Amino acid sequence: MPAVAHEGEAHGAALPWTFDPWIVVPLAVSAAVYAMGVGQLAQRSDLRRRGWEHACYAAGWLALAAALVSPLHWLGEHLFTFHMIEHEIVMAVAAPLLVLARPLGPFLWALPKPARLRLARMSQRSGWPVVWSALTRPVTATTLHGIAIWIWHLPALFDAAVENDVLHRLQHLSFLITALIFWWALVRRCTAGAAVAHLFATMLHTSVLGALMALAPRVLYAAQTQYAPDWGLTPLEDQQLAGLIMWVPAGTVYAGAALVFAARWISRSRPDWRTT
Repeated sequence: MPAVAHEGEAHGAALPWTFDPWIVVPLAVSAAVYAMGVGQLAQRSDLRRRGWEHACYAAGWLALAAALVSPLHWLGEHLFTFHMIEHEIVMAVAAPLLVLARPLGPFLWALPKPARLRLARMSQRSGWPVVWSALTRPVTATTLHGIAIWIWHLPALFDAAVENDVLHRLQHLSFLITALIFWWALVRRCTAGAAVAHLFATMLHTSVLGALMALAPRVLYAAQTQYAPDWGLTPLEDQQLAGLIMWVPAGTVYAGAALVFAARWISRSRPDWRTT
């Protein structure tokens, strides 16, 4: 089936929400399971001890819903500019928030105790710990995330994803999964100094990709930009705005995260004045 963006409908005053069951059902299930797990944990400990993590999960979940279900998704199907905003929210906003939330604990506590124990035994007997350790090596995680970003932004593949629902879902899923692995590696496995380096590398290559889009002398994404004139933009202007969003605002997010890690690095490396 063609994507909604390519059915040629005119935009109106009321922007529609997108209720794709392949998106809505996982979002609803993840929210319900997390709430059940939090309810179980609340019987055993004070929720305020993990209040920051619960807030991060709620914010990350809402960011995903805003990107994939709200009218922003519909706008992204019609304008490359909004499509780029959608992708950046998934990769640079929702993913780090979900990683900071550490939701695995509540997810496991939502299961009955026998299922929880069985899952723990299965995970140890399988090769999953080895695979996860390999995937979350900082260099591997940064590389995988970069490959996903560059491959899906190849003009032919990006336009194909816009026109094909299955490819579109795979695109968003690969962005989210590789972003989760990337941010998990930075937060859980990196030293603060190494995290700065990986964030700088990611900021650099995504800025180059954004600059290539913004400075290209011709339209590279014909299918994605074909409805730009309906919104008062030329296809080239739509592509240029999308490139600028990847180049500047998204780069600013990575730079801000790098500054946070740099501050942690400096604070941990300086001598304690009280011991001198």
